[in-house]
Amino acid sequence: MPRNHSDRIKGNMNPLVSKIHGKERRWSAEYAALRQLCLASGLNEELKWGQACYDLNGGKVVLIHGFKDYCALLFTKGALLKDSKGILVQQTKNVQAARQIRFASLAHIDKRRAAVKAYIREAVALEKSGAKVKMKTVAQFDVPEEFQKRLDDDPKLAEAFHALTPGRQKGYLLHFAGAKQSATRTVRVQKHAPRILQGLGLDD
Repeated sequence: MPRNHSDRIKGNMNPLVSKIHGKERRWSAEYAALRQLCLASGLNEELKWGQACYDLNGGKVVLIHGFKDYCALLFTKGALLKDSKGILVQQTKNVQAARQIRFASLAHIDKRRAAVKAYIREAVALEKSGAKVKMKTVAQFDVPEEFQKRLDDDPKLAEAFHALTPGRQKGYLLHFAGAKQSATRTVRVQKHAPRILQGLGLDD
């Protein structure tokens, strides 16, 4: 696919990313096009979490990832972008900062090329400005009824939970609340109560 003059690669292609992208089958052409756009911005290309990630002085700006039905650019501070085209997607209601632009085909990327370049430029400017997404505090997260009852009935568990770091507390609250059925939420609380008492987070 021919590149526009403004799409000339400015950043260096990381061989680790080339290796990972070389194994991609479903989104091979789409990854190549998105990589071209990201490198044209002059950002540093790294492999993070098994994905092509583009950063500015260590600050992560955007990454490329793929799923069954779409591939996407994920802007780490997407919640701060103006989204003038209305194309940013919040993956789930619990994702606070990051936003995606999703693509279903190479033609889809070509159609949005100008918009994507503009969003990347804005994301780079945001990173340079030092702007940060204001994250919700633990107190702003809902505590599932089943977990609250357990905390009320077990002072030691309540003390241990509140002694956890905010990140670990949020992890548990999101995990418990993620179950649709009350019975499932109760099972999750029972399963993880011993870990909380040990001072461990969900993924420790």
